[in-house]
Amino acid sequence: MKLGIVGLPNVGKSTLFNSLTKAGAESANYPFCTIDPNIGIVSVPDERLKLLGDMYHSKKVTPATIEFVDIAGLVKGASKGEGLGNQFLSNIREVDAVVHVVRCFEDSNIVHVDGSINPLRDIETIDLELIFSDIEILERRIAKTGKAAKMDKSLAKEAALLERLKAHLEEGKPARSFAAEDDDETALLASYNLLTYKPVIFAANVAEDDLQDDGASNEGVAAVKKFAADNGSEVFVICAKIEEEIAELDEEETAMFLEDLGLSESGLQKLIKASYRILGLMSFLTAGEDETRAWTIKIGTKAPQAAGKIHTDFERGFIKAEVVNYKDLLEQGSLAAAREKGLVGMEGKDYVVQDGDVILFRFNV
Repeated sequence: MKLGIVGLPNVGKSTLFNSLTKAGAESANYPFCTIDPNIGIVSVPDERLKLLGDMYHSKKVTPATIEFVDIAGLVKGASKGEGLGNQFLSNIREVDAVVHVVRCFEDSNIVHVDGSINPLRDIETIDLELIFSDIEILERRIAKTGKAAKMDKSLAKEAALLERLKAHLEEGKPARSFAAEDDDETALLASYNLLTYKPVIFAANVAEDDLQDDGASNEGVAAVKKFAADNGSEVFVICAKIEEEIAELDEEETAMFLEDLGLSESGLQKLIKASYRILGLMSFLTAGEDETRAWTIKIGTKAPQAAGKIHTDFERGFIKAEVVNYKDLLEQGSLAAAREKGLVGMEGKDYVVQDGDVILFRFNV
């Protein structure tokens, strides 16, 4: 999974990126300190892996990972070359979802690029720059497809779709809210890699005092939550400064630190949950002496396609999947004991994999 982090300058974007990835991107109280995209890869915390790894005495435990791409702070007019321009947006065209950091805290020591704190205005500024960037992409595509459609009548439908989509964007609406007329149009929409077609997760960045009640008393957070609900987006409340402190601690110290603050989970854990939800993802597990590992798949994936995540040969030669829920496996202490209790199923090609399934694939190539 790959997530692109965007936001105006000085909203806490690079501070958040640093704390999430411990990658040390330069963070400073001035715009554009993140000029090249910074990339960090983070392990997805998963207690199930540790427990299974201990049970099997696995030589290696491999969690699922998320790749974060931190993009330079956008400003109003970026699409027209203001600030750094929007050339760097190409770096997030390949991401699965966009994490939009929104400033919901007051601090006279940290300048706001627009002079005041207004989360909805900030969201609109970023949204419009992403829309302008998408319009540019569409205009190039329209010129190319329009020319080809004169020779190939089968392209006429796509040419018409592109014009409708461009008109939709020009009304200031994101591609996400565009109504495709059929499956062919949906497939084409996805293929354009438009930034405003990607799911959005808002990170409402608050001061430490607002973190305990999850920003309930913060008007800016309330506005962001309502906007997210109205637009089918996810939102989570975070204090980038606190996350920065957590990044310096080990696992045990982090748990104690969060407990002292009255928090049940870190910002990273909130973000991971939000990204799995919005992208419709889950994990199945494989476990053994050599390796215990988590594999990320779409909810609703069938056993052969899940096997294909491990190796294409597994999908091609799929015979059966030996499946047990991780809780049952841990309770019984071994796969053999779980089999004896009838807790292990032999599943075929139509089996829909469930979150937390521990699977042993049978295949023949």
